[in-house]
Amino acid sequence: MPDNSNDIFGIGIESSCDETGIAIIKNGNEIIANPVFSQIDLHKIYGGVVPEMASRMHLEKFPALLQEILNQYRSEFNRASYIAVTVRPGLTGSLLIGYYLALGIKTVLKVPVIPIHHLEAHFYANVLDNELFKNKTLEYPFIGLLLSGGNSSIYKVSGLGKLELIGDTLDDACGEAYDKAAALLGLDYPGGPEIEKRAKSFYESNPELKRGNIETENPLPKILKDQNRNQCNFSFSGIKTALYYFIRSNPDHDTDHLCWCFQERVFDIIERNVKHALSLTKFKNLVTGGGVMSNQTLRKRISSICDEMGVKLYCPSPSLCTDNGAMIGALGYYYFKENVIYPHENVISSKTEFFSSY
Repeated sequence: MPDNSNDIFGIGIESSCDETGIAIIKNGNEIIANPVFSQIDLHKIYGGVVPEMASRMHLEKFPALLQEILNQYRSEFNRASYIAVTVRPGLTGSLLIGYYLALGIKTVLKVPVIPIHHLEAHFYANVLDNELFKNKTLEYPFIGLLLSGGNSSIYKVSGLGKLELIGDTLDDACGEAYDKAAALLGLDYPGGPEIEKRAKSFYESNPELKRGNIETENPLPKILKDQNRNQCNFSFSGIKTALYYFIRSNPDHDTDHLCWCFQERVFDIIERNVKHALSLTKFKNLVTGGGVMSNQTLRKRISSICDEMGVKLYCPSPSLCTDNGAMIGALGYYYFKENVIYPHENVISSKTEFFSSY
């Protein structure tokens, strides 16, 4: 029998928005348990997340998820050496639910609580259940691309907790823009999967479309096309506004076609920014995360860019792109190994700026 006495188990807790998650992680890269409750159906009728309802649902679902883990993995749970919990950014009420759960578990297990920044954790979803990362971490430096319902940003990452923001959204986040576009088109919430499916259907039914000759097929404008080459900012509200006016002027529009048009414009600015960031820094590693990165077409497009530029791409499995406790536990492992455990006073914050305060 192998000696597993040196294994390090950790607990990850996530409640920044509308996913409730608890996970047990072994040695930073192996998922023992990772139950997640999604609140999509609850918020669907409102077309977006209702903060108060999200908080109440976390409060209701955490006990059930915790019991599920204890029923199956009590031994691993009791062996945990640390508890990692999201403390920012996010909905303050939701964050507090997860944080106080972490403090309650700390009382029982007598192990440290490690406050985790949600955005940094998305990058560490890449190390989970991946043979490439056995006994390794991410390779620094890297460009970090984060695309989600609340964030669209690009970072230069030189080490654990050492992130420099080099590109951010000037208005809507990418996933938020998808949701708003879907609402304009009469599609279900969340908008990403629906628009992706319909865009793919249109593309596959029109084999004459070639990426080098799509301008005549797309009535929506390119956004920030004249952006300074030293900038990597995003903007999605203009595409959404153009879509609104086109729909109003063309009531007999082809919905699948407009989904393709919208997605092409979104991908265009993402691809330009990725190329800019990689060209500016000369980094040879691109690490991605966030729910939008579960889009298979986008993954292929970014993969092609990386192949052309000789860059190594890290992209989590789709199930780990969205919010989950496993990625929180994974990042917590590296802070635990470095013995970096931050004081807990006033760590809850809904603001997105944080790295200077770490």
